[in-house]
Amino acid sequence: MLGEDFWWLVAVSAPPLEIAWVLVAATYIILQRRSAHATLAWIFALAFFPLFGILLYVVFGPRRFERRKKRRARALDAVMRTTRVDSHPSEEPRLGSQLVRMLERTVGRAGQPRRADLVVHYDGDAKYAALERAIAEAKRHIHLEYYIWEPDRVGTRLRDRLIERAKGGVEVRVLVDGFGSNKAHDRFWAPLREAGGQVRRFNELTLLRWRPRMVNFRTHRKIAVIDGEVGFTGGMNVADVHSREVSGDAAWRDTHVELRGPGVKGLQVVFFEDWHYAGGDAPEVDEYLPDIGPFASGDYLVQVVSSGPDEGLDAIHKLFFTSIAAAVRRVELTTPYFVPDETMLSALMSAALGGVDVTVLVPEGGDAPFVAAAARSYYPELLEAGVKIYEHRDPPVLHAKTLVVDDLAVIGTANTDTRSFRLNFEVVVAIHDPRVADALSQKLREDLERSRRVTLSAMRRAPLHRRLYSSTARLFSPLL
Repeated sequence: MLGEDFWWLVAVSAPPLEIAWVLVAATYIILQRRSAHATLAWIFALAFFPLFGILLYVVFGPRRFERRKKRRARALDAVMRTTRVDSHPSEEPRLGSQLVRMLERTVGRAGQPRRADLVVHYDGDAKYAALERAIAEAKRHIHLEYYIWEPDRVGTRLRDRLIERAKGGVEVRVLVDGFGSNKAHDRFWAPLREAGGQVRRFNELTLLRWRPRMVNFRTHRKIAVIDGEVGFTGGMNVADVHSREVSGDAAWRDTHVELRGPGVKGLQVVFFEDWHYAGGDAPEVDEYLPDIGPFASGDYLVQVVSSGPDEGLDAIHKLFFTSIAAAVRRVELTTPYFVPDETMLSALMSAALGGVDVTVLVPEGGDAPFVAAAARSYYPELLEAGVKIYEHRDPPVLHAKTLVVDDLAVIGTANTDTRSFRLNFEVVVAIHDPRVADALSQKLREDLERSRRVTLSAMRRAPLHRRLYSSTARLFSPLL
């Protein structure tokens, strides 16, 4: 039989060590119990590119980090013990009540529905100005968490604002990712520490304590909470690239949301979970939150949705999938990194086939061309299902991460890829209100004016080398 002949040829032609390597590698990957497509992708990479595959797995591999997960669980338990449970009055959420309950059960206390007033920022300078105003008005405490904090003009200016408040007696805590913020060395933070501020690194990378975690188990979150009353989250890090004042017309196009009121509590809880994980301790959370009910004030119903590799519920992925699958009128997805898994791909295609107006906006090249190439490999099947795809012309780089489904608006840090859904710590705000959904939809219309619509005929006419590059990039989709 052909199968027997094939394996006989392998046995006599391949060196025994190579066969042993493939078997050992496949066994190890299979025992990780990841998704089938991710498992096959890793086996392929390790079998056909042994040296490169090992390096790739050490840097990007979806390891389970059991010790860190246990440490993370201890941090979560410690924070939850000091966080009071909101009492729920008889008010029922106006929109998407089933989705609201699912998120609350998946996320826990941080995800409880609450009211807030909000402002959506589409410009980095506007967001930084609002954040600096809130910092200047702080009376008790300031908490900031960022994946990237660059020691550039924007980063130095914001650090100096924190130094001023720390000298004024305000508690200042800053948490930065050890990988994303590796350019901001200790000497950059020394003046803030000398002023009384605290700075911690999330999974710090050092030569003496190096571990093969690198870009996994990172906090990709961008959170700011001032006095427990004002909160910010979204796609903007602390860097010059988001500022038109510094970078001119090349400043990245991004989206951030500013919350005021009870809805800020969810961001505060998530911050303290990460703060405890990074340092092994955190203060009593309730001491840092105003003693008001979840619906005491605020014109919008919001939920803070967090997820990370320490738990298997993938709350943000469930939010995206569940809302898209239940869409009736519109789905509008803006994301800088679009590498959907099979469930997300099916949800988008099913919505379009069911008559929902589905639009996906991605960057033409962005800051990760290989990811953009992988994204293009998914275009044909989406286009055939009726999904409208647009590529935003660079510059500016499109970095916004938003989703509109009917009357639901989602703004946060999560991209539409495996890394955001399962390998990084992310946070988004789900806003159950048609006014915000319509505002994001209008912004999408403006972005489309700077974009090129992708057509199926153009995809088929693409040069062979481009199609081959895109298809090859797709093989690594579960690893990106």
